[in-house]
Amino acid sequence: MLELWTWPTSNGHKIHIMVEELGIPYKVMPVDISTGEQFLPEFLAINPNNRVPAIVDPDGPGGEPIRLFESGAILIYLAEKHGRFIPTDAASRYYCLQWLMFQMSAIGPMTGQYNHFHHTAKEQWDYSKERYANEVARLYRVLEKRLSQSEYLAGDEFSIADIATFPWMRYPDRRGLSFDMFPSIKRWFDAIESRPGVQRGFQVIGDHPPQITLTDAERDVMFGKLQFQPR
Repeated sequence: MLELWTWPTSNGHKIHIMVEELGIPYKVMPVDISTGEQFLPEFLAINPNNRVPAIVDPDGPGGEPIRLFESGAILIYLAEKHGRFIPTDAASRYYCLQWLMFQMSAIGPMTGQYNHFHHTAKEQWDYSKERYANEVARLYRVLEKRLSQSEYLAGDEFSIADIATFPWMRYPDRRGLSFDMFPSIKRWFDAIESRPGVQRGFQVIGDHPPQITLTDAERDVMFGKLQFQPR
């Protein structure tokens, strides 16, 4: 059975949605990032980059076990293994991968930085706040244009590009934006949100993880116990 090492983050929800949409059996292996479990040896053996999600599939290529991290790679692997949510037509496949990479390289990192500077470090770095606010708004405009021309990101069919992007597009008000400004994104968002598999995906391990509330002293102790070495 597929092992899903995860926590309810936007990247974790991508894989939660995918396994529910596929309807495949899986076992949840919670990695509580609020207490530093991502640094434990058991998880680092699967993902040396200490980030969720990751999977272990005992029935990988050639019937051999495979361990994978990076949510985009996991989505591609599962889509190809099960023959769903990735187009078979060559051009459409590349469009799908193009928009998947757009999420991985732009939507996720820029939105994550916005969240950090506007919420976690909100008393600091005014320039950074402005920079990431502007960049997130620009990325929304890119998606709005695409979705004004196409039902889904890769074309007419729901794909892993949509699965990857959808969790990052929730709660636009947290980024100073509104779906009222982006009617095509709103149409796309509502269509995906209504899918039963997507709804089940957000309940795989809960939808609202606890916030990290460690003091600096507690964090030093935690990392010391885990022998954390900065890169």
